[in-house]
Amino acid sequence: MLTYLSIGTNLGNKQANIERAVVLINERVGKVVRRSSDFVSEPWGFISENTFLNIALAVETKLQPLELLAATQGIEHIMGRTYKSVDGHYADRIIDIDILLYGNEMVNLPELKIPHPHIEERDFVRIPLWEIMR
Repeated sequence: MLTYLSIGTNLGNKQANIERAVVLINERVGKVVRRSSDFVSEPWGFISENTFLNIALAVETKLQPLELLAATQGIEHIMGRTYKSVDGHYADRIIDIDILLYGNEMVNLPELKIPHPHIEERDFVRIPLWEIMR
């Protein structure tokens, strides 16, 4: 299944964080078939002095949506992310991996919404995604 992911980081060596996440996605999720250009953005939903580095990926995966969620959260944990944003409370993070699209499927579970509900309001998601979908 072709899935689209968004990756962001605003702590540490941002480029190295992105590269490590891409390697782990290739190992644990599936083959990365397209990658967007880097996109630098201001924090969204909170105040921080640290800008974000963001990319979007197209990945061929055999994982089902909840398995994909577990895999991406596992990668975040491996990379040192200790907590997820809850109820719209955001903070600086070493890595953030969001599932944007999963083929043409829709998922509406408490822990996972596909398509991602904030694609249209976040340029740092929408612009890189559009780049790799054209």
